[in-house]
Amino acid sequence: MDGTVLVADDDRTIRTVLTQALTRAGCKVHATSSLTTLMRWVGEGKGDVVISDVMMPDGNGLEMLPKIKQDRPQLPVIVISAQNTIMTAIQAAEAEAYDYLPKPFDLPDLMKRTSKALENRSAAVSAPVDDVPAEPDELPLVGKTPAMQALYRLVAKVMNTDLPVLITGESGTGKSLIARAIHDFSDRRTLPFITVTAADLQELEGPARVLARARGGTILIEEIGDIADEIQSRIVRMMDGLDEQVPRFMATSQTDLASAMEAGQVRQDLYYRMSGAALHVPALRERVEDIALLTDHFLTRVEREGMTRRWLSGDAGELFRQYSWPGNVRQLENAVRRLCLTSRAEEITRSEVETVLGNQPEMEPVLHGSAADTEKLSASISRHLRRYFDLHGAALPPPGLYARILREVEAPLIEISLEATGGNQIKCAELLGINRNTLRKKINDLDIFVTRRRKLM
Repeated sequence: MDGTVLVADDDRTIRTVLTQALTRAGCKVHATSSLTTLMRWVGEGKGDVVISDVMMPDGNGLEMLPKIKQDRPQLPVIVISAQNTIMTAIQAAEAEAYDYLPKPFDLPDLMKRTSKALENRSAAVSAPVDDVPAEPDELPLVGKTPAMQALYRLVAKVMNTDLPVLITGESGTGKSLIARAIHDFSDRRTLPFITVTAADLQELEGPARVLARARGGTILIEEIGDIADEIQSRIVRMMDGLDEQVPRFMATSQTDLASAMEAGQVRQDLYYRMSGAALHVPALRERVEDIALLTDHFLTRVEREGMTRRWLSGDAGELFRQYSWPGNVRQLENAVRRLCLTSRAEEITRSEVETVLGNQPEMEPVLHGSAADTEKLSASISRHLRRYFDLHGAALPPPGLYARILREVEAPLIEISLEATGGNQIKCAELLGINRNTLRKKINDLDIFVTRRRKLM
């Protein structure tokens, strides 16, 4: 890399790590713990890229972005923040930050993004909007896991486009909240946000009434995969027959619509019209590290509502982490509220959590006609690959994608086959249809641990 990077962070360790890494990569680095110093450097014309924290001792890094944009519009700013909410990603995009990463960040990833910023110094992420809706802290869309941070970045990218948005995920993951956030922080936020079910479109005049209520705002169609074929055709005609006050269409679905379309359950014309941008909301068990964050958020919310301040004991928190949460975030919030009502002391114990969770199913939910039991492997891989490419925006992923993807598929295939054959490599090779020597080489190359035990099948 070639260029000068300005680093602003009140954490000495982060400043040191970034200075060393960027210097080794060939950059000149100016590091500071003060926004005032950073802005002085920017005003003096120093720096080719800025890496800035949000919460600094002398101000908010996001609030400095409009001033930087005004004085040096070609200067890319990469925002890093421990404030792991969707608001941070959205505000960074609104302030035209070049990029956004949550803390703790992956250093190689940040280096790659910095290199890209140095190569494209005139790039910007998105168009600004006039203001931010009130009470952003009430959005319960929090998470520091890579899956949620990737979702936040996608939300920020599609927010001010007119593309239809398809939001998939299990019940209780917050699909409708994502749709509402996209609307509330978009250019249409002053217009109506209308939630539509199959019942609203049942009558012939249903679509006309929905459009009249929307008035060019946003129409969210809930669980579009469960809607009957006749009503699906009405939605298609409604989307095609617009010439004025064109609303933005969004839809939620617990099912994988691509598989549903292949199965004949969803019309092709509806699928292709709705899938302009696809967002997948991960299940809570897929982002275990966010459970503590969400729990604290709900405990704080209950306290704000006038109830006694509560917290989980260490054992109770660990039980929360181990639970499968078939009802996802919605179930987690309900469990927290019930515990706040029934707990005898301020500290919630493990036994009290066991009482609340013991009456709830611990098996993962089976989604009707969904990826849980009907999605083809190819469709699942396709969905994950599209999300992977989406994360890189206009850029391509690093070279070597073919080998990396094959390794990710090959390793679990061999591991599970070895488990099924009790670690017998001869039987495993026969099961897979490959030579035993080939299997042995792959076990070594993929660093797969083999133990001989009783066969599972």
